[in-house]
Amino acid sequence: MHQLIDSHCHWDHPRLQSLQPHLWQSCLDQGVTQLVVPATKESSFARQISLCEQYPSWHLALGLHPYFSNQHTQAHLTVLTAAIERHKPLAIGEIGLDFALDMSLEGFSIEHQEAWFVAQVKLAQHTQLPLIIHSRKANDRLGQLLRQLKFNQGGIVHGFSGSLQQAEKFTHLGFKIGIGGNLTYERAQAMRRLAQALPLTDMVLETDAPDMPMAGQERGQPNRPDMLPRVLLVLAELRSESLSEIAMQTVKNTLDALRIN
Repeated sequence: MHQLIDSHCHWDHPRLQSLQPHLWQSCLDQGVTQLVVPATKESSFARQISLCEQYPSWHLALGLHPYFSNQHTQAHLTVLTAAIERHKPLAIGEIGLDFALDMSLEGFSIEHQEAWFVAQVKLAQHTQLPLIIHSRKANDRLGQLLRQLKFNQGGIVHGFSGSLQQAEKFTHLGFKIGIGGNLTYERAQAMRRLAQALPLTDMVLETDAPDMPMAGQERGQPNRPDMLPRVLLVLAELRSESLSEIAMQTVKNTLDALRIN
């Protein structure tokens, strides 16, 4: 069995909570011994803080996600700032841009999303924290903003979907690339080529549970953090590298990216 870290798991989501109390033991049985639990909106902060206080091997990240950019308020940013000071999360996230959303709706415009992203990048700079970034159809703009803001604390671009060139622009800024369940689909040829081409030192493993279901799951079933070894197995097959080598390096990459001792 190989020790793994799920670098992106929404444990507080009701679809995972309904699987308790057995899911965490199943994770441990599969070698998934640590989780990174990123927040998406202010109303979830208290729940996630409480979870991560109960389980020392669960690592807290706090942020305001673009999915909810029409709900975020300046008061939420104030709460985020105070929570960072008090509870010492290891990263600010999950934050980012999502240009696949209906940007004609109030609160989801490019300008609105970017305002929340920039505010949180500046907060990360002030607090010297890395970022956990959500990017959908926005890789180039996110890279541009990070360079303009001279952000140099790195972090993880989770659930990456893009070209090798785009990935390399993020890694040159100090980010690791999140590789998840999409890799398990044979039709995901672009993703598989990327996973073969990227240096192993630039990758971390994730599930994004309960989202991004893996190949072979029944329709409607949630993705789960105890399924992370499936990603490891496919990645090892694609790269013709040993399971142990990939497991050890991706764990190290996650620890380094998020400065976990």
